[in-house]
Amino acid sequence: MLKKGSRYEKTRTFDAATDGSTPFEGLRPRDIATATGVIEHVITAGDRLDLLASHYYNDDRLWWRIVDANPEFLYGGDMVLESMQGQVILIPKARE
Repeated sequence: MLKKGSRYEKTRTFDAATDGSTPFEGLRPRDIATATGVIEHVITAGDRLDLLASHYYNDDRLWWRIVDANPEFLYGGDMVLESMQGQVILIPKARE
């Protein structure tokens, strides 16, 4: 059972096979909506996703909203690498 209010709350599980067995004990990829109400943030030295979430949302656990708003990054941690300094990332609203 997924926690109510979780970003995975509406994510589907894998369908059972014809013999009733479950092919994979997990969740299907969740749908990621287009980010709304965004601001642009220029990456500077020392930026981290949790610190950005704390700054913009007053909640460091919402770092995943920033990752969702920047789908061009395959790995969220790449957004704040030293080589990315000066690049612009999007910061969406904390809640849809």
